[in-house]
Formats: sequence, structure tokens, C-alpha cells
Amino acid sequence: MRKGLLVLLGFVCLFAATAFAAGPKEDPFQGKLFAPNVILEHREELGLSKQQFTDIRRAVVEVQANVAEFEWDVAEAYQQLMAELDVAPVDEAAVLKHVSAALKAENEVKKLQVAMLVRLRNLLSEEQVAYLESVRDR
Repeated sequence: MRKGLLVLLGFVCLFAATAFAAGPKEDPFQGKLFAPNVILEHREELGLSKQQFTDIRRAVVEVQANVAEFEWDVAEAYQQLMAELDVAPVDEAAVLKHVSAALKAENEVKKLQVAMLVRLRNLLSEEQVAYLESVRDR
């Protein structure tokens, strides 16, 4: 079990290293969506209302709960993938099936995160969005 977890961790690190090897990526949303920590960092300057704060918190908690479920799916898919790689000869179709399952779960996580970011932006006034955009440009 421990060896399997180490292999899984190594595999995840390999994916992460590959992603970072390409260098820093440009913001795909051109600074139009704002992470919750950025909004909360500027809470006072934005003059967030109690209702806005509560709604932001609710959106973040909801996404975190849903993401946890998909993280389990990713871990399970990679664990099955590692088991397939221990068999000789390696069944390419089986490996790709598990990779697809992991990527599908990861994609769902990204969709949930983007939906949350859109929800957060919609909770802000135009003035608040303009402020965050100006802070981003500094």
C-alpha cells in the first residue's frame, strides 16, 4: 500500500513537473475572474457587504465539497493505473482507460472552479470588479 502511494505521488509529481516545464502560463481569463483569496485580500477596499461575504463563503465551501469527491475519483483512477503498470505486458487500453477517467475527473474539478469564479464575479458590483482589475494591473 505504501509503495503504491509513493508511486502514485511520483506519477502526480511527473504530471505537475510536465505542466510547469512549459513555463508560467498566461491568465486564460485575462484577469476578468478573481480567486476568492484575492477578493478577500481586498475586502475592505472593495467595501464588501456582509451578504457578499456570506455568499462568497458559501460558494467556496460548496465547490470545496464537490471537488473533494472528484479528488477521490482521480486518486482511484491513478491507483488502478499503477496496478496496470505493474503487469507485464502492460495493457495499453486499460492504462488509457484509467488515464481517461483521471483526466475526466480533473476536468470536472476545473469546471467547478470556473463556475465558482464566475459566481464570485457576479456577486461583485461593476465598481468592485473595476477595482480588482486595476489592482491586477499594478
